[in-house]
Order: sequence, then C-alpha cells, then structure tokens
Amino acid sequence: MTKQIGTGENEEMSFLDHLEELRWHLIRAVLAVMIIGIVAFIAKDFIFDTILFGPKKADFPTYKFFCCISKSLGMDESFCEGPQFRIQSRQMAGQFSAHIWTSIWAGFIIGFPYILWELWRFISPGLYEKERNNSRGFILIASLLFFMGVLFGYYVISPLSINFLANYQVSKEVFNDIDLASYISTIRASVISCGLIFELPILMYFLTKIGIVTPEFLRKYRKIAIVIVLILSAVITPPDVASQIVVSIPIIILYELSIYISKIVLKREARKLRKEKSKK
Repeated sequence: MTKQIGTGENEEMSFLDHLEELRWHLIRAVLAVMIIGIVAFIAKDFIFDTILFGPKKADFPTYKFFCCISKSLGMDESFCEGPQFRIQSRQMAGQFSAHIWTSIWAGFIIGFPYILWELWRFISPGLYEKERNNSRGFILIASLLFFMGVLFGYYVISPLSINFLANYQVSKEVFNDIDLASYISTIRASVISCGLIFELPILMYFLTKIGIVTPEFLRKYRKIAIVIVLILSAVITPPDVASQIVVSIPIIILYELSIYISKIVLKREARKLRKEKSKK
C-alpha cells in the first residue's frame, strides 16, 4: 500500500507503518463510539423508556399494524393486546451494567457511518484512483443499508419475537417475569443481526470485485440460499409461517439485488479490459 504525501508523490509504507496507521484509525473509531455512548448514557430515559421498552407496549406501531391485519382477516388478535410480562433485574449491578452496555451498543449503531469512514480511510490509499472514484458512494450506501436493517430488526423482528415469547406459556402456574439482560439481548441481537444482514449487497460487490462470486454462481445456488434464508427466519422469529414470510421477503430481495450488483460489476470489469486491450 502507498500513502499520499504533501508533494503529491507516493510513499511506500512498511508493515509496521500499516499497523500504526490501522491503530490510529481504530482508536478514532472507538473514541467516536465512546463519545456517542456517553451521550446515550446521559439520555437514559429516552433510550430505555422510549426505545428499548417500546416493543413491550401494546401501542407500539407494529402491534397496531398486525392487529388491524388480524382483525380484517379474522385471525388471532393477540397482537391487539401486546405482550404481557414484567421486566426484572435479578443482579445487584444488573441495571447499571445494562445501562453501560446499552450505551456502548447505541454508540456503535449511531456511529456506524464514522466507523466505515475510518475503515475507508485506511483502505482507500491502496486503491487505484479509478477504483476510489467507483467506490465513492460506499459509505453512504453501506450506512443506509445498515440503518434499514436496524429499523427492520427493531420494528419487525423484535416485536414479533417479544410478543410470541412473552405470551408463550407451558402452564398457567408459570409467570413471565423477564430478566432485563435477556430482554435487552433479544432486541440487540435482532437489531444488530438485521443491520449486518442488510449489508449483503455490499459484501457481494466486493466478493465479485476480487473474483470469488459471479452472477452465475449466485443464480445456481439461489434455491439453497432461499432454504438458508427460511432457516434463518425460523431461528430469529416466532415459529409461525406469517412471521417467517415477513422476515424472508426483504432478505430474498437483497439476495436478488446482490445478483444484479454482481452482474454490473462484471460488466464494468469486462468493459475496462476491452478498453485496455484497445489501447495496446
């Protein structure tokens, strides 16, 4: 990798220089997460009462939406009641620990574009100018996909999971008093996993660029991919067909979008090769 210096020339960097450069990018990314985390720590009431505990309230938008659908189709109206459970903390430092870790995760989610920016600043000096120009929208697109996944996880996966698991009973003798850490973990897993899954088109773009994936490969294994998507949907959602379909549809759309992106990348590469050959 080369690094641009003030005179416009390129300076070769040693392995230790790369490590030093990476270290400072990581430090800045961690500092950004910590600063945003401190703000989230201060905004405790909003983070917990409005955001985290939103999906356990009967007036949450998702429950209202599914309640209307259930009524119109004459189906089970459990969504209209919302989840029925109480949250408790069974450890001395449980609430304080939850407060700290939730603030850190909030810092990571909100600071995700800046983390990508620092990653891009580390990688971009090793790219050709044309490659940098072609990847100029990487941070914006990757951030939008991540936040779309986060919103999908928060407004779809989390309430579906919480409503099912909180209302599920093996016996009327057992009451659902959910531990605070367990509740937060459910929401965090749903939000973060969906945010990362929605990065699939970006991943396929880079895998195509380095020659690991092709559109033909993605089409060939489409059926296997759909089966995997359905299995993932069954794992992260309640065991009912409607919830699995709701979760599967956007992931399948992302997979089809990845095929289209892979096709475009290969066309550009082929066009670039033809231009280089014509110059020779």
